[in-house]
Amino acid sequence: MANENYEDNVRKLAKLIKDIQVAMLTTVGGNDGALRSWPMMNQKTPFDGTLWFFTRETTPKANEIKREQQVSLSYVEPRDQRYVSVSGVAGIVRDRAMMENLWDKTYAPWFPLGLDDPELVLLKVEVRQAEYWDAGSNKVGQVLHFVKGL
Repeated sequence: MANENYEDNVRKLAKLIKDIQVAMLTTVGGNDGALRSWPMMNQKTPFDGTLWFFTRETTPKANEIKREQQVSLSYVEPRDQRYVSVSGVAGIVRDRAMMENLWDKTYAPWFPLGLDDPELVLLKVEVRQAEYWDAGSNKVGQVLHFVKGL
């Protein structure tokens, strides 16, 4: 039963965030514990329970994630009145094959060296929970859980 709900929730969240280009990633700051938010380009790959983003290894957000892995992401599509809040566990990943799979030329303005940038890494977010407000479907404040069954 848990796996069925997990798969249903993955499909639902994938549909909710599919065409939203930018997510706001919120991390926990270093010494002061302040929350900081960063715009991140949403990947164009199918969502399977994990979200992927490109970043540089020495950015403040990467350093914050190395200290505190709990993050949240906010997605907004005002035309459809669709709002999504995602909570998860993040990590920094160096995986050349995955980077090649996810790379798109639209990232070049932020990463002019492309895949040859020695600082380029992936930010991996394992989704644990999502809440959404979808005025178009009259569903307000629905919670999706992302815990795989054993």
